Amino acid sequence: MILPVVAYGDPVLRKEAEDVQKEMDGLGVLIQNMWETMYKAEGVGLAAPQIGQSIRLFVVDGSPFGEGENGDAGCKDFKRVMINPVLFDESEDCDVMEEGCLSIPGVREPVERPVSVKVEYYDSDWVLREEALSGIAARIVQHENDHLDGVMIPDYQPVLKKALLKGKLKEISSGKVPSDYAMRFPGKRSRR
Repeated sequence: MILPVVAYGDPVLRKEAEDVQKEMDGLGVLIQNMWETMYKAEGVGLAAPQIGQSIRLFVVDGSPFGEGENGDAGCKDFKRVMINPVLFDESEDCDVMEEGCLSIPGVREPVERPVSVKVEYYDSDWVLREEALSGIAARIVQHENDHLDGVMIPDYQPVLKKALLKGKLKEISSGKVPSDYAMRFPGKRSRR
């Protein structure tokens, strides 16, 4: 089932998410719904807070970035469910790249992030995994993990840029933004 994506301004996007419990009812269905929602919105990642669930879970599929001869090798077949992820060993080397977010449609801003990171997480079968990621795969995981900590793209912007974005963000939170996917706006009903 495709779920509405929560828009910027909803308090759930600013909360620190709770750990997922292994015995959580409906976890498999929730994960399937997240995949469907992410693909419908043409995203490469979706965190549970973005569908209104304040739990430490996200899905990512960076495979489109691994295609073609100039593709990012780290993204080839990079499709994961990450439950209760913990990031560590971030590289000192950083790079800047424009990022977008399904919760902030129409906004793309530069974000500086470490170029590599390690992540420990449970997969959908509750097998504990550890991976070393670099390039775009590392960026996608860091972006989605930020959602679990209540951090979003505007938080990385300098003060002046934040001030310039304020009007656009207000329009998004009030539902005055075009979107090709279902969204839930603070104080409004879902739009499909």
